[in-house]
Amino acid sequence: MGRAFEYRKATKFARWDKMAKQFSKAGRQITIAVKQGGPDPDSNIQLKRAIQNAKSVQMPKDKVEAAIKKATDKDTSGYEEITYEGMGPHGVAIVVETATDNPQRTVANVRACFNKKGGSLGTSGMHDFIFDRKGVFYIKEEEISDVEEAELQLIDYGLEKLELEETEEGQFYKAYVAFTDFGTMQSGLEEVGYAVEKSELERIPSFTKELSEAEVDEVLELIDRLEQDDDVQSVFHNLE
Repeated sequence: MGRAFEYRKATKFARWDKMAKQFSKAGRQITIAVKQGGPDPDSNIQLKRAIQNAKSVQMPKDKVEAAIKKATDKDTSGYEEITYEGMGPHGVAIVVETATDNPQRTVANVRACFNKKGGSLGTSGMHDFIFDRKGVFYIKEEEISDVEEAELQLIDYGLEKLELEETEEGQFYKAYVAFTDFGTMQSGLEEVGYAVEKSELERIPSFTKELSEAEVDEVLELIDRLEQDDDVQSVFHNLE
């Protein structure tokens, strides 16, 4: 059928694979949230965030509801969030957040990724001095017409920084708050009336490493390999 058909087919399969991984990640976030705070998003801010993020990757409503029901019905006591820290090639600090029901499998897979791509798995807390945990809210550019006014409205809810950024999904304002102010900002944005596309708890590096193009590619290969693992939820690094 020709190269064009094969290219379209490969592109479609790649998109489906990415979507499946996004749905899997969203489902795990929902499971963890239900386990920790119950199935009602009105009283469980972590579940509200998980549902919001599931919608941001176009996870159908019936799949979201099914994930909540499944997490409610089954015993999720063995499901836990575990963070791993290590060094990538050329001294890049890497933090890997996972959600797993089999920690032995997960740590073995994470260690193998580091070893095969020139890195090494380290000890818990080794990067505490490098990364600050922040809450980050993504607001569509068109939602904010006056940046200064938005900053004044949100500063009472813990806003530290509001900046415009280009993402794969388009232009978004990112509102940064301290980890402890996440719930306050979530409520504040609802009160003010800004629609949030998604929100994350991110690890922001206090300093970054600048590498050559070839060296950057080596680090990105490790990050990509880690992100392909089904147990991995997020990967943070201090690569420039």
